[in-house]
Amino acid sequence: MNWGKSIVLAFVLFALFIGTLVVVCLRQDIPLVAADYYDQELKYQEQLDRLNNTNQLSEKPIIQVSNHALEIQFSRWADVKDGSVVLFRPSDAKLDRRFSVAGAEKIQRIDLKELPGGMYKARMSWSMDGKGYFLESVIYL
Repeated sequence: MNWGKSIVLAFVLFALFIGTLVVVCLRQDIPLVAADYYDQELKYQEQLDRLNNTNQLSEKPIIQVSNHALEIQFSRWADVKDGSVVLFRPSDAKLDRRFSVAGAEKIQRIDLKELPGGMYKARMSWSMDGKGYFLESVIYL
């Protein structure tokens, strides 16, 4: 075999390698953190306002896990309107769960036995006294 054929063979193998890489890259699924994250970015000032409102509270809710249950301690549950907790699993969106919270009890409990173990972000949002509030906490099951 002479040098000309070797150079052509090298170019052909390189082209096949690049073509294979393109096909593999196009087949990869790249999940987004949220399907509507563009809309969420546009509304981010509202989120900052909710965070500032939460920081101004004298007593903030406490989110913790105990015996495969999510416990949320808050002394002002009676004032809460439209409260919800979203358990966000960064590694798998199929495991995300939403729960409504409100009531007169000081501690709200949510059973989490059906969820697999791992890291979750507990995102609590609620309205109280005409203002919106938001609190995020990382939990491990």
